Amino acid sequence: MTKHLILLSGLVFCICTLQAQPSAIHTDPDAKFKQAEWFFNHEQYTLALPLLRELQQGLREPGADPQSLKTDEIYFYLYASQLLDDENDAVEPAKEYINSVNNQARVQELSFYLGDYYYRRKDFAKALTYLEGAGIANLSNDEIAKQKFELGYAYFSEKQYDKAKPLLDAIRQVPGDPHYVDANYYYGYIAYADKQFPVALDCFQKAEANPAYQGTASFYETEIYYFLGQKDKALSKGAAVLKQYLGSSYALELNRLVGHMYFERKEFAKALPYLEAYMNGSDKITREEMYELSYCYYQNAQYDKAIDGFKQLSDRTDSLSQSSMYLLGDAYLKTGQKASARNAFSFCADNSSYPQQREVSLFNYGKLSVELGYQNIALTSLKKFLSAYPQSTYAPEARELLVGLLANTSNYREALELLQGIQNPSETTQRLYPRILYGRAVEYINDQQLTEADDLLGKVLAAPYHDQVLAPTLFWKGELAYRAGKYDTAIRYLDQYLRSGRTGQGDIGAKEARYDMGYCLFQLQDYNQALGYFQQVARTATPAIGTPAVEQDAYVRAGDCYFVARDYRRAKENYDLALTYHWQGSDYALYQEAMIAGITNGNAKVKLLQQVARTYPGSRLVSESNMEIANTLIAEERFSDAIPYLNNIAADPSATTLKPKVLLKLGVVNYNLNKTDAALASYKQLVQQYPNAPEADEALANIKSIYVDLGRPGDYISYANTTGKSVSGSEADSLTYAAAQLQYDNGSCPDAVRQFADYIAKYPQGAHLIPAHFYSAECLSQQKKWPEALAGYDYVVGQGDSKYAEKSALAASRIAYFELKDIPSASIYFSRLRDYATSDQNQMEALRGMLRCQYALQHYDSASLVARDLLSRKGLSSDDKALGALVTGKNQQLQGQDDQAAVSYKTVISLNRGEWAAEARYEIAHILLDQNNLNAAEKAGFEVINKSGSYDLWVTKAYLLLGDVYDKRKDYFNAKATFQSIAQNASIPELKQLAQQRLDQVKAEEAQHSKIGDQ
Repeated sequence: MTKHLILLSGLVFCICTLQAQPSAIHTDPDAKFKQAEWFFNHEQYTLALPLLRELQQGLREPGADPQSLKTDEIYFYLYASQLLDDENDAVEPAKEYINSVNNQARVQELSFYLGDYYYRRKDFAKALTYLEGAGIANLSNDEIAKQKFELGYAYFSEKQYDKAKPLLDAIRQVPGDPHYVDANYYYGYIAYADKQFPVALDCFQKAEANPAYQGTASFYETEIYYFLGQKDKALSKGAAVLKQYLGSSYALELNRLVGHMYFERKEFAKALPYLEAYMNGSDKITREEMYELSYCYYQNAQYDKAIDGFKQLSDRTDSLSQSSMYLLGDAYLKTGQKASARNAFSFCADNSSYPQQREVSLFNYGKLSVELGYQNIALTSLKKFLSAYPQSTYAPEARELLVGLLANTSNYREALELLQGIQNPSETTQRLYPRILYGRAVEYINDQQLTEADDLLGKVLAAPYHDQVLAPTLFWKGELAYRAGKYDTAIRYLDQYLRSGRTGQGDIGAKEARYDMGYCLFQLQDYNQALGYFQQVARTATPAIGTPAVEQDAYVRAGDCYFVARDYRRAKENYDLALTYHWQGSDYALYQEAMIAGITNGNAKVKLLQQVARTYPGSRLVSESNMEIANTLIAEERFSDAIPYLNNIAADPSATTLKPKVLLKLGVVNYNLNKTDAALASYKQLVQQYPNAPEADEALANIKSIYVDLGRPGDYISYANTTGKSVSGSEADSLTYAAAQLQYDNGSCPDAVRQFADYIAKYPQGAHLIPAHFYSAECLSQQKKWPEALAGYDYVVGQGDSKYAEKSALAASRIAYFELKDIPSASIYFSRLRDYATSDQNQMEALRGMLRCQYALQHYDSASLVARDLLSRKGLSSDDKALGALVTGKNQQLQGQDDQAAVSYKTVISLNRGEWAAEARYEIAHILLDQNNLNAAEKAGFEVINKSGSYDLWVTKAYLLLGDVYDKRKDYFNAKATFQSIAQNASIPELKQLAQQRLDQVKAEEAQHSKIGDQ
């Protein structure tokens, strides 16, 4: 205070003196300069400036010497005062002075003041330029100290720490320096960065004297204590600082450090609030920080929060990721989320950082796969576990899980492959073997792979411990033999089944077996025994409109047995039931009743046959009825009356097989009506359109007879030549063919094939080309020479309708579809079979084949039309209905009719247990995903996996769908786990590649949304 008063008194004195002596100041430039200099030296720059400006003005008056030393001094003090008074106008003149005046002392001093000016303006780059140029020779000690600090701070601000360090070091060691505390603070920071922690600690402790530095210095002290291993001091200091400076800028980092120290001390409850505060205040955190926070949540039983953190750490294969996944799996288990726990253990099992965690995780992954129904993956993972850790404490439980898995699995294909690879199966495994064989055989049956199914069923019968599945195995052996036309074999197995006393297992039973037995015996013409079985089936239901289809048909077949036995009364009683209750086959029953009536009364027969056409206009028996009417009328020589019925058949596009007979009969009828020209026209039409039909030869003979009767043999010769049939005949042709036919009839197929080929080569226009190709194909088919056999059948089919066309189309269809897997060709042959088929059985097989081919070719629009035709028929199997519903659903889905498609797919599931059901389940899940119904889509996806485990394609696609569900939920952890599992384990290359692409996309999405900054 005394000093300030003295200065103030001096100032007043000076002012008074100035006022008292105005003439001296104004008249003596030297006095004015000295006064300004005095003010400058006493830091009175505001008072000095007016005087200096007057002196500057005087230098501009006439006679003034601009080169005098006084001039440089005046400008020096003027610019220096302006800079010290923060006048911006002085900057450029000061620079010019520094660059032009030849006075080193003044130039350096003014450089110091200009550098100080820039320093105060925080323009440190320019400040450095002029402070460096000031030197120290012409500066006072105080100015030198000030220069050092300002240079040091400017270097510090410009991050030139090496240059700043010695300057700040010099000042920090002078306690009396005005910048002593500041220098310690900034030097402490540099020492901290250079890991000179003791020096830095000393500096920050001194800097704490300034309240402005206290909080930050305390923060660095906390870190330094930690780095020096003085963790108790660090923890105490850090906690205290946070209480005092909670809202400061460094509180966030201090929360991290204090939380980390508590974490290291395993005081997780204390660490949690600090780490939580740090995460909440940070845009991004490191993986290690996320792990510590998540671990604290885990230890404090806040499992949901622990899960949110741990699942963000699945992106690497280091030890931190493995531990995170291990704990994540346990957290998911503790919260009942087994599916997610399984994914976590999968990640952990793929990481070898900690062998013990890997062992436990691989076991848990397999165990959870069993519990969640991932049967095929459970088999693989548990087998892998036992291979890697055969002596593990978990190995016994793993083996028990495998046994239980095989006992309850529906993944028979994988189970069978695994069992067949076991060299010395235990008794427990041997007991499972027949069940798995049987289950896989049923899958083959559902997928129409009947040969493979029959082979497995044979193995069931040969295996020990087959009692549990013996009865259904016998049934299916009989059923498959029946389908293959091996009726004696079918009867043997079905009889054993019926005698087994276990006829009520699954979807099969005594009724179905007796029904098959009846058909087999009927085909073997043992009508009496067949009748007994049909009656047993029929009696299981009282005749009514709603009588089941099997019982309906049994009544009708019993009628057939009576009919063959000529017990027409009882036959008619059975047929009457079909007519009364409008059962399937009622058109056939009416037709049969007409046959019965015709035995005694031709007119009654005709009336009933006419009723077939009126009552069942869409029946395939309409043309047969017309033919029978015509035959009856012709037999009664009512030729004119027969013609309309024959014409009806000729006009029916579906009656292709009857056309040759119709044309022949029209010729006969017209001939008997003396309509010779009409008769010739019918015969010639027959020869032209159906030259290879058996009726063609008879027609040609009748043509010859007519021309001879007319006395026109020449016309016949001319006509015969136009048909390519020489009048002289071809005895050699017939003899060559007959020789080949004899070999066929004797069962010598190799010789028959050779001789048929010789005949075909010698007689390319031969009369017997069609039967030659047909019988040759039959032999080649027996020899399993499928391509050669198919070529023969193809020739017959291509020649149009003949008595061999239907059989050839049937055989060609089966070879192309089942043996050669040539689906496009099979589709064509099944279509031709539909055209040629005369029996309902072959008609149904044609439609079934067409439907399967169109489905396999993904021609869902045309397949849906075939399905509509098939589903309109009677006597449908559950497979017919299932595949029909499947292709209908696929077509509806393509048309955007998702709700209707879902209904169709549910129908498939209710009817089928094979691959069609797997596909239907998947498509339902896909529809739900498209509708963004994620919960339902997830549930539906798991249904595919759990209920259709043997079908890799649909199971893998279901996993992909689940990955998409998780991705849409932004559950990146489970999405990654799902896609990664597919990419690593899928057996289908296209889906494996797709999974990898989706995995990369999900990883990119996760990185974009993650809290972790070092992904």
